[in-house]
Amino acid sequence: LLPDNPSQVSSVSVTVKVLDVNDNAPEFARFYEAFVCENAKAGQLIQTVSAMDRDDPQEGQHFYYSLAPEAANNPNFTLRDNQGN
Repeated sequence: LLPDNPSQVSSVSVTVKVLDVNDNAPEFARFYEAFVCENAKAGQLIQTVSAMDRDDPQEGQHFYYSLAPEAANNPNFTLRDNQGN
């Protein structure tokens, strides 16, 4: 609410300096290409992936992975977070 007395109204300019800009989106640590043999066993590890964000220190980040919604209910593929990016 504004005061009833206009002499109590003032304004001030504020400058905001952004110190950290996420100009690098997270990306895979390297190029991955996975192959699955037709005789692969159930539960067999097929691929391990890692990600990085060039804006953050290596120990200060944690990425979460998930399957695409259309693959989430597919019993042939699972995803396990190894807590290590």
